[in-house]
Amino acid sequence: MREIIVAAEVTMDGVVNNPEIFPEIFNYHTDDVQDYLDKLLFSSDALLSGRLTYEGFAQIWPTRTGDMADYINKMPKYVASRTLKEPLSWNSTLLQGDIVEQLRKLKQEDGKNLVQYGVGELTHTMLNQGLVDKFQLLVFPFTFGQGGRWFDGMDLKHFKLIECKTFKSGAVLMQYGQAVNAH
Repeated sequence: MREIIVAAEVTMDGVVNNPEIFPEIFNYHTDDVQDYLDKLLFSSDALLSGRLTYEGFAQIWPTRTGDMADYINKMPKYVASRTLKEPLSWNSTLLQGDIVEQLRKLKQEDGKNLVQYGVGELTHTMLNQGLVDKFQLLVFPFTFGQGGRWFDGMDLKHFKLIECKTFKSGAVLMQYGQAVNAH
């Protein structure tokens, strides 16, 4: 059975959905951070995304080369959207209708993990339906002050800590398991 892993690179103040943070984040991508990111990517064989992440990635990744880019470009992508129409490009399949059931079927298939980069409505849906197996938050040591935060609009959830790791740049990986009941 495959796991769904949601990975996000966030600031100390929780900003995740603001493209303006990426130049700052990349300043903290030391070799150990990049090694973590590579291992995460290569432990998966398909990407999950919502429309906004898909559109952003589809503009950037097909123009890149190298091991990471080549892997991302060839792997299947599953895109949840109510507004996009078939056919999608970039080796992508549109998920429409009962997305929860489609994700459950994808989890049952043989293969490596399914990873979601970028967070939003799809993350909330997966979380509320108990589909997320791991959250991997890579927190960078700066604040940004503006932008979307991962759990805005979500109800109270509790998670089980799996791992906490510090990188040379001061970034911290916090890996959590599925939501659990409060103590």
